[in-house]
Amino acid sequence: MAEIINLNRVRKTKAKEKKAAQADTNRVVFGRTRAEREAIRKGLEKAKDDLNGKKLEE
Repeated sequence: MAEIINLNRVRKTKAKEKKAAQADTNRVVFGRTRAEREAIRKGLEKAKDDLNGKKLEE
C-alpha cells in the first residue's frame, strides 16, 4: 500500500527550502560584518566632520 503524502505540507516545505536558499545567496551578496559596517560609518563621520571643519562661516 502506498504511503499517504500531504501535498500541502510538501508544497510549504519546498517553498521554505527555496526561501532559505535565496537567503543564503543574499547573505553572500549583500552581507557585511559588523566590523565592516562600523568602519564605513566611522569613515563617513570623519569625512563629514572634516568637511564641516572647512566650512566657511556666513
